[in-house]
Amino acid sequence: MNHDHPILQVALDILELDRALQIAREAVEGGVDWIETGTPLIKSEGMNAVRALKDNFPGHTILADMKTMDTGALEVEMAVKSGADIVILLGSADDSTIADARRAANKYGAKLMCDLISVPDPVARARELEELGIDIINIHVGIDMQMMGITPIELLRQMKNEIHIPIAVAGGLDANSSGEAVLAGADIVIVGGNIVRSPDVAASARNIRQNIDAPMPAVKDRGSIEAETRQLLTRVSTPNVSDAMHRKGAMHGLFPVNPGLKMVGPAVTVQTFEGDWAKTVEAIDTAQSGDVIVIYNGGSDRVAPWGELATLSCLNKGVSGVVIDGAVRDIDDIRRLEFPVYARAVVPNAGEPKGFGEINAEISCAGQTVRPGDYIVGDDNGIVVVPKERAYEIARRSV
Repeated sequence: MNHDHPILQVALDILELDRALQIAREAVEGGVDWIETGTPLIKSEGMNAVRALKDNFPGHTILADMKTMDTGALEVEMAVKSGADIVILLGSADDSTIADARRAANKYGAKLMCDLISVPDPVARARELEELGIDIINIHVGIDMQMMGITPIELLRQMKNEIHIPIAVAGGLDANSSGEAVLAGADIVIVGGNIVRSPDVAASARNIRQNIDAPMPAVKDRGSIEAETRQLLTRVSTPNVSDAMHRKGAMHGLFPVNPGLKMVGPAVTVQTFEGDWAKTVEAIDTAQSGDVIVIYNGGSDRVAPWGELATLSCLNKGVSGVVIDGAVRDIDDIRRLEFPVYARAVVPNAGEPKGFGEINAEISCAGQTVRPGDYIVGDDNGIVVVPKERAYEIARRSV
C-alpha cells in the first residue's frame, strides 16, 4: 500500500456534500490519509460526491462505499470514472459479482475492498475473497451491533493470521480503540462518527492519528457492562431514552416529589395492597446499592405505603430512588433529604403492615410492565422503564 504507518481513513457518512467537503478538509489537516465517500453521501448526492472529493483532494486516496451486492462491473466502473481509487463491495455478494467487479477494477486500475458486515462466517469468507482477488478486507461492525457492545477487535485478532492482504477495521472506533486495533493487526483504521461529529474535527483526527502511530496497550478496562450502562443512562434525559425505544417505556401519571434530582438503576419490584408497607420495608433489605425500588400499591392512591423513615433507610442503604404507583406521605421530610421519589398522590395517612404482597415479581406500574432488573430512569420529565436484556443497547442509542 506504499505506507510506512497505519492508514487513517475517514468515513463521510453524512448527507450534505458541502458539509462533507469541509469536514474532509479539517480531517486532512488532522492527519487523515484516505477519504471515504460514505454510503449515505452517495445515496444523497450520487457520483457527484465522489467527483467533488477527487477534485478537492487530488493527492489523497478516495474511496466509494458503494456496498455493491450486484452488477459488480457497472458499479465499479461508475465509481472509478467518477474518481474513486478504491471501491467498496459487500462481502456477502455472490462470487460472480465479486469476479465481475474484479475484472472492471483491473480494467480501470482500481482496487477493491470488501466489507464483511453481517457475513455469517467472516474468517472463512475473507479467505474466499482473497482467492477471488479482493485487495483489502474490511472488518466492519455496524451501528446496530455497536449498540449491543460488539467490537471488531476480537474478530481482527482471529483473522490476522488467516489472510495475507491488508485488513481495515471499522465500527465505533475512537482514539483508544483505534490504537488497540493497530496493536491487534489492523493496517487501515476507519473512523466515522468520532471524527465527523466532533466539534473540532482536526483535533479529533489528530488525536486518533497520534494513537495509531504510537499505539499503547490499554491500561484500564472500561468496567463492567452494568457500570457502563448506568454511566450512559445517567448522562441522558428520559426523553432521550424513550426516543431510543421508539417512544416507548414511559410511565404515566406520576410526579417527582423532589424536582431536579435524577435516578438510574435496576428495579427491585414490590406488589403490595393499599398502604400495606410491610413488603416495601422488606424491599429495602433486598435492594442493593444503586437499585431503584418500584412499588405497585394495589391500585390505590388513598393510603401511603411510603414515607420519611423508609426514605431514610434507602439513603443509608444507597438505593437510587423509589417509584410508587400510589400515594406517598412526609414529602416535606423527603424533600429535605433530597432523595428521588416519584408518586401518584400525596396523603397524610399510612396503612398497616399486614405483610400481603410479594417482592421481585413482575408487576404493572403506571402503565408499564416492570420486571426485577429492568433499568429505571427518572428525571423531571418522568420515568422510563428499559428492559434489562436491552439496557446496554438502549443506553448506547440514547447518547
